[in-house]
Amino acid sequence: DVTVATASGDESAHIWKVTIGSQTVLSSDDDDEDKAADSGPCESETTQQQSSEGIRIKSPLMRLTGHTGVVIGCDWLAGGSQLCTASWDRTANIYDVERGEVLNILSGHEMELNHCSAHPSQKLVVTSSKDSTFRLWDFRETIQSVAVFQGHQESVSSVAFSSGDRIVSGSDDRTVKVWDLRNMRSAISTIRLSSAANRLSVSRSHGVVAIPLDNRHVRIYDLAGNRLPRVPNRRCHSRMVSCAAWADDHPQVNLLTCGFDRGVAGWKVTLAKE
Repeated sequence: DVTVATASGDESAHIWKVTIGSQTVLSSDDDDEDKAADSGPCESETTQQQSSEGIRIKSPLMRLTGHTGVVIGCDWLAGGSQLCTASWDRTANIYDVERGEVLNILSGHEMELNHCSAHPSQKLVVTSSKDSTFRLWDFRETIQSVAVFQGHQESVSSVAFSSGDRIVSGSDDRTVKVWDLRNMRSAISTIRLSSAANRLSVSRSHGVVAIPLDNRHVRIYDLAGNRLPRVPNRRCHSRMVSCAAWADDHPQVNLLTCGFDRGVAGWKVTLAKE
């Protein structure tokens, strides 16, 4: 069994128990509508598989409440007993998922939050906001601390930790920036793009970032800001690509992307070990 957390427009987050098997797929109640949607043909560099009805899971283990706006993202803290949520109510919450209680309310952003991400091994959380900043919250000491970073000109769409004490932030200002946790006065590299960056993903196995763009493309760069040429770069989605997620341990499909065309694409990206 796998425990899954989801964020929702109903101002809550949910915890689910999922049994993973050869035929188990999560699907929504909108299957009939989705089948009629034209997600557009993917070109040859994507891995396509036949869609499945899957198994609908309708009853969560727990519903986490406390926000007064859309919950736009969530992430597990190291250890798996706590969850961070980001909301359009301008706050992030830290929950104890065993008791369903709010442990901390992270306030200070001046506009809606877009994303939150937790460090894989330390008690650190980053939140990004439409106020053009992202914040680093440190829970390693008894008294929590927060640092505010103003490296972007427009809404910060997402922020993520990578290996080697680095943070990657993406923005509507058409840049992605890489920061060193040990000295965050300025970015150590800046990736300039032709379109706004959406919810990016960093591969911790390979030290590269997948960037979904408003212009329907997905771009992959290393953390020094170099674009990688030997990756799928043909357009697959017919509308903006909203999110990317690496699946480093999967043997066939190691990058997933989804878009406003209501389609999910699986990519096989061949990369050298970091």
